[in-house]
This record gives sequence, C-alpha cells and structure tokens, in this order.
Amino acid sequence: MDDVDRKILAELQQDGRLTVTELAARVRLSLSPCHRRLRDLERSGAIRGYRAVVDPEALGLGFEAVVFATMQQGDRDTVAAFEEAVAAIPHVVLAQRLFGDPDYLLRVVSADLPAFQRLYDERLATLPGVRRLTSTLVMKQVVRDRPLP
Repeated sequence: MDDVDRKILAELQQDGRLTVTELAARVRLSLSPCHRRLRDLERSGAIRGYRAVVDPEALGLGFEAVVFATMQQGDRDTVAAFEEAVAAIPHVVLAQRLFGDPDYLLRVVSADLPAFQRLYDERLATLPGVRRLTSTLVMKQVVRDRPLP
C-alpha cells in the first residue's frame, strides 16, 4: 500500500459515495488507474464494504451504555455460547473480547433508561456464562466514527 492508496482510503472514509471519477480527481489519478487501485483495495480486504452512517438519535436510540462482562469461565463452549447470544441482540452495536478483566466490552443503544433496563434485565443479565455485568452510561459522544488515520 502506497501513498496514493492511502489517499484513496482517506477520501472514501470521508465520503463513501464518491464516484470513481470524483475519487480520481481528488487523488490526482486518471480514471483507469484509480478504478484499478480501488478494485485492488476491495479485493485485498482493505475496503471491507460501503454503508451509510446513521444517526442513532434519528432512530430514537439516543441512549447509550457501555457494559463490561466478566465470565465465570473462559472455556471454548462458554465463550462461543456467550458470543453467539450477544451477536443475536440488535441493540448491542459493538462487542469486543478483551485481555484481562473484564472479559468483554459491549456498547449498547436503546431509546432511554427504562428501555435499557428492560434490555439489561431480559437479555444481558441472562447471557450464558456471565459472572458479573458492570455498566456505565455514556454522557456525551466526544469522538465517533472517526476515519482511520
């Protein structure tokens, strides 16, 4: 990956709807080489896909919590069951396995505190293999959906 590829990625992170013609002009390439580089970046997996960034508040999901999960045990079956159950909860918009304690970080969106409480009681607290859940409420988004450097 060279500087031109990095410029292509930077432009697409800012506006994924650019046409190849617009992209070529921004990175100062002719159309064919730009298109070839774009396809190579897609084939290599550097570009995993294209999507719209949606405002959660516009969908009535303006409440956010970060939930830390500590597992009772870390065997393969318990971890697999937990991860499968977490993946099935649409309000969990990010789930990361961590080294150390806690074992997982979950980013959860909901309409409001009562909706989060219901989700917590009915879905999160019943996740398989969990010893302890600790949650904290997000007060303010400082950096969100930042393009990669």
